[in-house]
Amino acid sequence: MKKIFYYILLGVSTCSLTLCTGSQSKKVGDGSRLTVDRAKELYSEISFTSQLNELSDKEKDAGWQLLFDGVTGNGWHGYNQQGIPEFWSIEDGSLTVNSTGMGEEQDIITDKIYRNFAFTVEYKLSKGANSGIIFQLKEDSKYKYPYETGPEFQLIDHDNWPDPLEDWQIHGANYAMYPPLAKPYNPFGEWNRLLLVVEGNDVIQMINGELVVSYTKYSDEWNELRNSGKWTDFPDWGKFDEGNISLQNHGTKVWFRNIKIKEL
Repeated sequence: MKKIFYYILLGVSTCSLTLCTGSQSKKVGDGSRLTVDRAKELYSEISFTSQLNELSDKEKDAGWQLLFDGVTGNGWHGYNQQGIPEFWSIEDGSLTVNSTGMGEEQDIITDKIYRNFAFTVEYKLSKGANSGIIFQLKEDSKYKYPYETGPEFQLIDHDNWPDPLEDWQIHGANYAMYPPLAKPYNPFGEWNRLLLVVEGNDVIQMINGELVVSYTKYSDEWNELRNSGKWTDFPDWGKFDEGNISLQNHGTKVWFRNIKIKEL
């Protein structure tokens, strides 16, 4: 009887450390079991027929939240600033940069900090545009730009970019770390939808429902890439496991709409 009771306790203890969800089970805080199937399930929860910048009943039931109402900048502010910087405007229900030239100190970030989440946005690039989604960033006056601390989901019209680019700089890459596995994006002037999933130490990036990047933070591969390239000049890059999410202003016109998030 004591042995049976021991095994029952052992089973309870094991399930307290592991979310028992069949093939999608993962250790809490470990983040080592996020799969492409799991990301695709999250992608399938997104409505493509709901009204612009609104949540469908399906999305509400699944726990998605709206991050942009299409009319105001509520929920966002400039990095190390109050309110929305003058470089940004709202056009036809989209957040967009309204000036040209470099202005990365004018990035906008979410008011709220996120740790485990699925983030989706529709975006459209102008010809030769460059932007990105930066996440796990730290807002602090000792940093000038969000990219000094947070990884970036790269968005760029590299076909019309004037300079040669590395493979880790092209559309869909995890900037300066992982080149995209595929190129499922539509060209400039057409809408795309991305999904970014961060769960524990795992990160998955998708464009138009297709996997473009998958990695595990702090893995041997991640550490080698982090410590052998651009980020050696930024000691706090990748240091934070939670943070704000940023829409990057790279001085070119990009439109963002239907911005939604689900905390995991």
